[in-house]
Amino acid sequence: MSEYVVEAINLNKKFKDTYAVSNIEMKIRKGDIYGFIGSNGAGKSTTLKMIAGLMSPTSGKIKLFGEKRNAYTSQRVGSLIENAGIYPNLSAYDNMDILSTSMGLKNKQKIIEILELVHLDPKSKKKAKKFSLGMKQRLGIAMALLGNPDLLILDEPINGLDPEGIREIREVILRLNGEKDMTIIISSHILGELSKVATRYGIIRNGRMIEELTAEQLEEKCRNYLSIVVKEPSLVIPILEKELHICDYLVHENNEIRVFDDVDSLEVSAVLSKHHVAVSQIVYQKQDLETYFLEKIGKEGVNHD
Repeated sequence: MSEYVVEAINLNKKFKDTYAVSNIEMKIRKGDIYGFIGSNGAGKSTTLKMIAGLMSPTSGKIKLFGEKRNAYTSQRVGSLIENAGIYPNLSAYDNMDILSTSMGLKNKQKIIEILELVHLDPKSKKKAKKFSLGMKQRLGIAMALLGNPDLLILDEPINGLDPEGIREIREVILRLNGEKDMTIIISSHILGELSKVATRYGIIRNGRMIEELTAEQLEEKCRNYLSIVVKEPSLVIPILEKELHICDYLVHENNEIRVFDDVDSLEVSAVLSKHHVAVSQIVYQKQDLETYFLEKIGKEGVNHD
């Protein structure tokens, strides 16, 4: 049995003369909460639609649960992409009942259990058109769960929600993953919130996957550091290595040296001053998750999403 729930292999999607997704490679393990990150138009929704079976790739492969897509594997996938197709004049239970009937499912108790799982009252007669945005999103997730999927795909499920709505969706995601060992792909622009649930990340830019990493790897990359900005880093590095025995550092853009070793900024300043090095900045920093992602995503041109 494959260790991967989703494998995208050299995945491409072309619209007319433009590639929205180009040579995507993606691997998602069972039990992952996979945070899918990219700017608007980066190709997130297109990729998720292909995984969900809502759109066919131009070329490349998608394997689900170690197999090529077939009727059985597709039944194991639930998705909330764009809108959930909610009937505004019906209650949450009635919306679920109609969908359940169309899917050939007859377990009324299952509907009640799912609605309770996402904190919606199955007995309430309140019409969906009077729901808050958060309630509508939770109903959309409930509808995606009707087929008892092993993989749940959520595209921007917290977009536009207030803090309470975001918290409710976060609790649902963590409960599904923790209690049911459900594998979940979730895209979101709210990176700080995504970092509270994701166990792995995929970062897409201009239709290409530029990095996949675990939450632990990301945390390691977002370490505290001493930021030193000088005119010519190449001349300063040998001084830091020789006199302060600094070995864990990174030369960043804009002539910035990031030192991850435990060093005293005053000592660094004194050494550089002795060598007549002009320092325009020396300050302790911590790179937060949002800064890291934004640096990776960049501000280059975009494709269709």
